[in-house]
Amino acid sequence: MRLAPSILTADFTRLGEQIAAACDAGIDWIHLDVMDGRFVPNISFGPLVVRSLRPLADRYGAILDTHLMIVEPERYLADFAAAGADLITIHAEATPHVHRAIQMIHDLGKKAGVAINPATPLSMVEEVIDQVELILVMTVNPGFGGQAFIPTVLPKVQRLATLVGERPVEIMVDGGINAATIASCAAAGATVAVVGSAVFGSQPIPTAIATLRAALAEAHQPG
Repeated sequence: MRLAPSILTADFTRLGEQIAAACDAGIDWIHLDVMDGRFVPNISFGPLVVRSLRPLADRYGAILDTHLMIVEPERYLADFAAAGADLITIHAEATPHVHRAIQMIHDLGKKAGVAINPATPLSMVEEVIDQVELILVMTVNPGFGGQAFIPTVLPKVQRLATLVGERPVEIMVDGGINAATIASCAAAGATVAVVGSAVFGSQPIPTAIATLRAALAEAHQPG
């Protein structure tokens, strides 16, 4: 399972330093939560932050995984693509034209993802599974970092893994992922975990990442 640290819970006065520490520990996905204060009750940052992180991502060969929690994301796809996002994920609930938005992302030369909230049924993404590189299942209600994991979402992740089958589509989980919850997400079929406060918390970043990997490894031990 890949780990994708979310910068939302990082110290923005030391953002470059903290991301570099995560990449030095083997991280190659950087998760960027973009919030507009409308789709979710919070405001985070825009294309400028993505642009500022592009050189750092290039230095480490890391992916800038940009999660747009904004209404009518079509309005800003070109801006985030130009800023250097590698993968752009839009919410199925945020636009009536999901397929069109996915086409726009691909036309901009980027990989496309589609996200759904905890209460949103899989039927919202079934028809576009063959058009995306990633499907994100929120395991908290989006808008704030540090929320508690919602375990009842795990059966949905399992059903999604069955739907995806052998397709080359990443299944991402986002929200409340830590050493106590990450193994159950992997067991359900998730292939990428967004981790925020579990990485950018009180302990050193390399130690936090090692703890998460140990939790995954322990879950795979026989017996």
